[in-house]
Amino acid sequence: MAAGSVAAGTAPAAAAPVAATAAKAPEAPEAVGTLEPPKTPDTPRAPDIPKTPDTRETPDTRTTPDTPRAPEPPKATGTPDGTPEGSDAPGAPETSAAPATAARPGAGLTGAGPGMARRRFVSRVLAGTAVAVAAGTVAGGTHSVLRGPSVKRVTVPLAKLPRSAHGYRIAVVSDVHLGPTLGRAHAQRIVDAVNSTQPDLVAVVGDLVDGSVENLGPAAEPLARFRARHGSFFVTGNHEYFSGAEQWVDEVRDLGMRPLRNERVEIASGFDLAGVNDVAGENYGDGPDFARALGDRDRARAAVLLAHQPVVVHDAVRYGVDLQLSGHTHGGQMWPGEFLAGLANPTVEGLERYGDTQLYVSRGAGAWGPPVRVGAPSDITVVQLASRDA
Repeated sequence: MAAGSVAAGTAPAAAAPVAATAAKAPEAPEAVGTLEPPKTPDTPRAPDIPKTPDTRETPDTRTTPDTPRAPEPPKATGTPDGTPEGSDAPGAPETSAAPATAARPGAGLTGAGPGMARRRFVSRVLAGTAVAVAAGTVAGGTHSVLRGPSVKRVTVPLAKLPRSAHGYRIAVVSDVHLGPTLGRAHAQRIVDAVNSTQPDLVAVVGDLVDGSVENLGPAAEPLARFRARHGSFFVTGNHEYFSGAEQWVDEVRDLGMRPLRNERVEIASGFDLAGVNDVAGENYGDGPDFARALGDRDRARAAVLLAHQPVVVHDAVRYGVDLQLSGHTHGGQMWPGEFLAGLANPTVEGLERYGDTQLYVSRGAGAWGPPVRVGAPSDITVVQLASRDA
């Protein structure tokens, strides 16, 4: 009974402090040896969510020594394009990475882009144009040879030519170069062209063939059909010596042409016609001999000399020749051949004067090497002599 009185009497005393505490403003609880930060009474703390390791996040310094930390993966030292990534420094604000894009072909290369594409297009157009022009030029040059030589006419006045020889026509044929490409049909085209001019005399001034009589004899057969009032004459060129000069001299004689081997004849109309061997014959003991051909002639008469190479014109001047007819140069045949021919010959084509001697150089009726001529078409020249007394 006494115990129950003590309990009943104690209860009111304990309630009084509780009521007083409720009426008093809440105070921050004192820290009693805990490491957790202070909390407000009304805001419950959300439980911590475990985080996955992030290379851009600063290390968690709150990890207790008792909790082992998983090793962090190595950090990227820069952005994909090689520039430093400033947001990886500790304490720096994080930035969102730009989405990676596929590298465009040619990106980062000097000159890439529309400008390079235009230059490439222009270069291809120019290259294609150059190829087309070259092909067209070669095709045109080949056609000009295969269709045969054209006929060119030149009038040459000679001081000592008598009036009876005024208008005398000499068909000059040089550098035919019969061979595997230019064969019998080419020889026939030349004969037809020459005969159409109705010459008084035909002069074949060397380089008729590029091969032996055995191989090219049939190709030369049409040359037997030259028609001229005073016949056809022949002198050797350097290619005859490469092909068997003695055999070809005999062959052209059988074809009706008269070889002039360091000799001369008197033409009935009133002038001398002389011919000398080519200078290449010196290597075979058969070179030109001007004294034999011209030494004892009457210099009051006009003299026409047949000589394959123009370089002998200075000998012609010494022997009082009025007109020298030559070939050999092909007029250069194609660029830059005219410049090279000019280095070795006093005249590349056409008519020029050396003292009292005139030199005419034909471009030739064929082609040597490739059957192509560019800028120097093949020709047969009809030289018409003129007297000053006419």
